[in-house]
Amino acid sequence: MESSATKRFLPAHYELTRGQIAFSCLSIGSTVLLWTWLASRIASQLDSWHWWVPVVVLLGIAAADFGSGLIHWAADTWGRDDCPLIGHRLLVPFRVHHINPDDFLRRRFIDTNGEVAAVAAPVLALLLAVPLDMAWGGPVALFGLAFCGVGSLTNQIHQWAHMPAPPAPVRAMQTCGLLLARTEHAAHHDRPYDRQYCITTGWCNRPLDAIGFFRRLESAITRLTGVAPRHDDRRYESRYAVHIAHHETPGA
Repeated sequence: MESSATKRFLPAHYELTRGQIAFSCLSIGSTVLLWTWLASRIASQLDSWHWWVPVVVLLGIAAADFGSGLIHWAADTWGRDDCPLIGHRLLVPFRVHHINPDDFLRRRFIDTNGEVAAVAAPVLALLLAVPLDMAWGGPVALFGLAFCGVGSLTNQIHQWAHMPAPPAPVRAMQTCGLLLARTEHAAHHDRPYDRQYCITTGWCNRPLDAIGFFRRLESAITRLTGVAPRHDDRRYESRYAVHIAHHETPGA
């Protein structure tokens, strides 16, 4: 019989049905097609030598990182596993992932990226309607291209940050600070899992943690609702039979 210190973790996610696999494949394919279409449209109609081009691209990437942090924080902090639609599919994996980070590595490419692609595809479709001949159109479309391009890879980048040996090009981008690095993200998995939420590039983590952005947001929500952040972490651990004894060390 296994002890609590050696007992295996239960999976933090469920297997996709055939319908969900088909939907995820369609979402990923649509996102790739729409992003390529938008990129081609921008490249053919915009002058890439405008001074604002690199600024807008960097802002789009930073916004994607910030957005990943907001969603990650919300899933980590609020909600119940029985919430319709998002409970078992989104909240449970995020909460259990804290205790068993390596479970994320079991997820296949389709499982990892399908949901984010499903969100990115309609945004890209709307961006294709932006008039590039208007003064505001070029910056908006380019911002959206960078935002969706990096944002749609958020879960994949997160998974790479958990791999001991990601692909060499990915490892090079992690080393250069272009993608979230394994060592940086490891800090998020220290109790009480309340920092380093941004999981795309990680650029926003230090400034947001420095000003206590998420802690201030939690305090405001608690004052309005009376609900404490992460109040039910132990409920997730007990309900999903996740044993954490060998993850806790004195002074941690």
